[in-house]
Amino acid sequence: MRLSVRVRPGASRTAVSGRYGEPAPDSPGVLCVAVTARAVDGAATDAVLRAVADAFGLRRRDVTLVSGQRSRTKVLELDGRPAELEERLTELLGA
Repeated sequence: MRLSVRVRPGASRTAVSGRYGEPAPDSPGVLCVAVTARAVDGAATDAVLRAVADAFGLRRRDVTLVSGQRSRTKVLELDGRPAELEERLTELLGA
């Protein structure tokens, strides 16, 4: 499953929840991810990948960056059971 996330680096705590902006009609929306790591030398991106893996109950290696290495908006690929991933995404977007 591909997932768009909006990153907030340098946050006071790591959190994965909430919707960023208005979703497109054919999209579930953009998931907000706050991480304590600063956007220096890819530290925030690594923290995002770990945080999303934890939030979806996946191993870190099951979450890969597709695009957005230097952007606050990133596209991730999650490797898992699609039905479970969709259900968890719905829970996180509603939080």
